[in-house]
Order: sequence, then structure tokens, then C-alpha cells
Amino acid sequence: MSFSTLFECLQSVGDKSRVAISAPGRRDLDHAALSDLCQRTVDSLNGFGIGRNERVAIVLPNGPEMATAFVSVACGATTAPLNPSYRQDEFRFYLEDLKAKALIVEAGSESPAVAAAKELGVPLIELEVADGSAAGDFTLKASGLKSDATHPGFAQADDVGLILHTSGTTSRPKIVPLSQKNLAASARNISATLGLTAEDRCLNIMPLFHIHGLIAAVLTSLSAGASVYCTPGFNALKVFSSLEDCKPSWYTAVPTMHQAILSRASRNKEILAATNLKFVRSSSSSLPPQVMAELEETFGCPVIEAYGMTEATHQMACNPLPPAARKPGTVGIAAGPEVGIMDNDGNILAAGGTGEIVIRGDNVTAGYENNDTANAEAFTHGWFRTGDQGVMDDEGYVSITGRLKEIINRGGEKISPREVDEVLMDHTAVALVVTFAIPHDKLGEEVAAVVVLREGEAAEERDIRDFAATRLADFKVPRTILFMDEIPKGATGKLQRIGLAEKLGLA
Repeated sequence: MSFSTLFECLQSVGDKSRVAISAPGRRDLDHAALSDLCQRTVDSLNGFGIGRNERVAIVLPNGPEMATAFVSVACGATTAPLNPSYRQDEFRFYLEDLKAKALIVEAGSESPAVAAAKELGVPLIELEVADGSAAGDFTLKASGLKSDATHPGFAQADDVGLILHTSGTTSRPKIVPLSQKNLAASARNISATLGLTAEDRCLNIMPLFHIHGLIAAVLTSLSAGASVYCTPGFNALKVFSSLEDCKPSWYTAVPTMHQAILSRASRNKEILAATNLKFVRSSSSSLPPQVMAELEETFGCPVIEAYGMTEATHQMACNPLPPAARKPGTVGIAAGPEVGIMDNDGNILAAGGTGEIVIRGDNVTAGYENNDTANAEAFTHGWFRTGDQGVMDDEGYVSITGRLKEIINRGGEKISPREVDEVLMDHTAVALVVTFAIPHDKLGEEVAAVVVLREGEAAEERDIRDFAATRLADFKVPRTILFMDEIPKGATGKLQRIGLAEKLGLA
């Protein structure tokens, strides 16, 4: 049966006595208590004068309360999670841009978000956690907010449940409203792809201000009647102790996190031997085939790569679980929405044609907020244009050849940075790599790469370039190679190709 709101998804869970939320050192919260928390939270917000489609910003550390605040607030209002690491000016921008009706913070919070909210006159709601309470359980308190909500009660299918900003790496961040229907559809799609049951437990190491962790880890697990173990965030030094404590059936992460986990695997062989994962999931940026193979060898389970973005309420395509075929280097088959490849004239291409990846379906946003220009550019004949270049094979598996804005244009020759990444990753001394464009006075752009070497390995720039030259056409070989201790990443752990030349002083 299909449900069209987040609360309906949570209420549909069969056995509500099963664990919903767990966390280190805390009692478990079961699905019955989660339902009660959602009801209490909606009642509290209504009592504060906040109802359906009114925006509530949330600034909380990663953990069980962030997970349950996201879910419970979204049951009756519009939830807007923000990165706790923002500075005051950034909080001011986002709170103002969102037109936030209120801001939820921890009781006694000293976050710069509090100062930004006071500056803008945005009311504060404090989230209080009683001593000894179950993981994720809380109460909301607010002074000076006593009135009846204009639109009280649980949200309806077309109400906005979650609102996020795009990353804004090349322009002002765009507001992406995601309806209750979008949320419910995405949770249903991901749960079906992963074959989740009430027996499953997800280890969440993703930040909960980003679509990946919010939807794939938290909402999908809870909607399936399964449980999610909420860590304080990603810490490569603590992942193995979390695996030991949580005993998850799966986890999901971005490739840089997987690579950090692999770097510590040899020191945690006993824990690995006792770990019994059904699968590992990767999303949010491309997973090098070499890393996929090492993950499968390390954990002894299938690794599936998924393809997602905020505007699709996360998942668009995914490699299926066995016995279906997984194809390393692809992001799998359509996993919820329809997926096509479109040419510059708006035509859907046959298998094997290279063009822009486009999607349509119940999980896709209806459009950016107050941005007619962006919407005109993003939608063609009802299809949403992802901005990614790709190709689909005759079995429906999609390969991303590059972000259109990231494709390097070297004197008219178009180069996919992902292709260069995958070649360099085959060098025995290379642990991590990100290829990107740097300005060139005659060619327009030239190829550059940041390389992180494996522990105990050594290599010179010429070694890497000579290796690349045996596998790549000359114009694709990086002319500049920088050796660094770590790859520059964004707040969610994703590689940031756009703007990297400026950040490193190469532009």
C-alpha cells in the first residue's frame, strides 16, 4: 500500500514494539514511542502557533535527537535542517532566505545560530532531553510563543515536509522544497531497492543536515519498521567500535568515508570478523571501482552504488542487490523515478547515446522556490535535468561521465575528470585522487589533480604522470599534480571539483 505523507509511513509500521532509534550509551526508542513523539511534537508546534507549511529551522548536533526532530517536525510543519558548523553570517542568510518561523536548538545552546535568530527576530524553541531518556526522545519549550496555529494537525500529501538549499558551488544556493509525497515516495523507493525489513539496522554516520543521511539512513529505515543507530557523526577512529556496538545489517556513506574506513580496516580485524553486513551502500559522489572491490573484500558483502541528489529527494538510480548484476563504475538502474538520457534539443536518446541524465517521478521536486529562471532551465518536457552527463547501456545501467559544469574543456577537447580519477586510482601508491580544471592562458583550461598517497608509499609527480600516459590520451594526462595529506572536501564529505583551483591558489 502506498502512503503519501511521512506520518502515514511511520504509522504503517507493523510491530511498533521493535526498536526505531538507538545511540551509544542510551536506551532504545521503539516505534510506538516514536509515533507518540511525533504526535507530541506536532501538538507542541501547533501550541506555539506553528502549523503546516511553516518553516522550522533545526540546528542540532548529529545524533538521535537530530534524527527524531527532523522526522517529528516534518509530520506537521516544514523542517529545515542547517549545518551546525555554519558561522553567524551564514545562519543569518539561511534563516532569512528560508523565512523561518522558528529555530530549534538544544537547551542552553551557544550556537551562533542563536545570535543570528535573535538578530532577525526569529523565535527560539529549545529542545530538552531528560536524564535517562530513550535515544531521540525530547520535549520542546518556547517562551513567548503561545497561540493557535492557522493550519494545525498532520501534514497533507502536497504540503512541504522538508526544505533544503542546493550546495551553491557556482551560484547563489537555490531553495528546494520537498513535499510529503516526495518524502514518502523516496522512502518507499529506497526501501524497495534495499529490500529492507523490520529486522534491519542501519549504522548512520552521515550528517543529518544533508539529504543522504536524512532520507536514505533515517527516513527509509523508520518507514520500513527497521531501526537506525545514530552516531555523533563520522569519525574514522570510532567507526569500528560503532560496528561492534551496533551490529548493523548495513550502512551508507560517501566514497571519502568508505576510503577512510578502509584505511583503518587492517587494525580492526577482530571486529571485522564479527561484523555481519548484508550490504554496504555508497552515494552522493562517484565510487571508484577499486574502492568498491576493496570494500567487498573487506566486509565480505555486496557494495551497491546509488545515484542521488536533493531535487530527487535523494535516490534516482542504484545498482541492485544480488542475484541481479552489479556493474562497477555505473550507478545502476532506475530506482524509483524514470531515468533517461536527453540531448541538447530535448530528445530522449537510445541506449549508448551520451547526453544529460534526466528524471521524472513522484520523488522529484515540483520546482525551485521563487526561481522561474532556474526552473525554466531545469525542466524540459516534464523531465528534470540533473546537470550530469551520462550514458545508459542496453540493460538500463547508467554511467555518469561527469558533471556538465565539471567537464574540463582543454582547447576544445572535453575531458571527464572521473575518467582520469579512475585511472590514477590504479597506481599502486595512490589512495585518493580528485581531478579538476585549472585556467590556462591559451587552452582555456588544463587538467590538474590532487593526489593522496597510501601510507608508507612514495611517488613523484613524474611517476604519476608517466603512469597516466600509458592509459590515457595525452591531452587527458594531468599537467599539474599536487600531493596532499587529504582531499579537500565539502561539509558532507563530497569531493568539490568546482572552485578547487581557486581554493588551492591555482586560479
